[in-house]
Amino acid sequence: MGSDVPGGRRKQRVSMADVAALAGVSSQTVSRVANGHPGVVETTREQVLAAMSELGYRPNSAARSLRYGRFNTIGVILFGLSSTGNSRTVEAIATRAATEGYAITLIPVGAPTQDNVMGAFTRMGELAVDGVILIIEVHLLDATAVALPPGVHVVVVDSDAGDRYPVVDTDQADGAHQAVRHLISLGHRTVHHVAGPAESYSAERRTGAWRRALEEAGRTVPPLERGDWSADSGYRAGLRLAADPACTAIFTANDQMALGVLRALHETGRRVPADVSVVGFDDLADAASYLPPLTTVHQDFAEVGRRCVEALLRQIHDEPAGPGTDLVPTRLVIRDSTAAPEHPLWST
Repeated sequence: MGSDVPGGRRKQRVSMADVAALAGVSSQTVSRVANGHPGVVETTREQVLAAMSELGYRPNSAARSLRYGRFNTIGVILFGLSSTGNSRTVEAIATRAATEGYAITLIPVGAPTQDNVMGAFTRMGELAVDGVILIIEVHLLDATAVALPPGVHVVVVDSDAGDRYPVVDTDQADGAHQAVRHLISLGHRTVHHVAGPAESYSAERRTGAWRRALEEAGRTVPPLERGDWSADSGYRAGLRLAADPACTAIFTANDQMALGVLRALHETGRRVPADVSVVGFDDLADAASYLPPLTTVHQDFAEVGRRCVEALLRQIHDEPAGPGTDLVPTRLVIRDSTAAPEHPLWST
């Protein structure tokens, strides 16, 4: 058998008593510092931390969890990490959780089925998490057959399940409404729409708001184009819209499809924004570098992540946190891809 120190002696695990002896305090004080208890004098805390560092002491997180009933870990279950919204939301959750002293455990689910959801929750239970944030982009929770395990601390993102669970989401309907009203205010007779996938709840909210905004303004609602969030699907939809000379304004359900629309318009000789105005949704970091810079709806993913973690921690700490939807505001960012239509025949 090997040894951990010269001379063949195995290095002993450093105990709380060792730290207490070196720091000249009680083991109880060491425990309070290790668990982040606020009721410790700062000079004493520094003494204890210095002793921990010198001895290489690492608190036993498993024992601490058994004692206090918490694991300081948040589980995140989601469907599809590749989408911009999901990846940025997870990043924001991880960042906020870290500031609260929590780690995250991530379990992606390939298909949104009841079995997969329940399997993910079972796995989360085995990994010992304090609560779960469920990120959903589809109508999964709309089905009456789907239910989350009882007694689990949970917050849901991007769903209409606010009557059953705490939900945090961006106000996507208002963002889409802002986009359409902006184009109408510029003088466009109507606004065409490149929608996201039909099974996406967020895509359907944006589509519904686009339709309502046109109807409220007394404008014709043109047939929508359906994409799949990708730039390639936006390009194909853009080619179809570019062939319609009456099309002077396009609202796309995300910035990536808007990028494809811009390419299609450029290739067919339709100038942006002189001939066609384009608005996206998300406000990606690259949106200001599109050609031309893209007018788009900004989503505050950092704020969504912050509110998710705070809502879950309220449940973990036994504070009141019933069902309901917490909407994070969106805002329109106006850049160079939108302008009044040049052709007088198409203006109002």
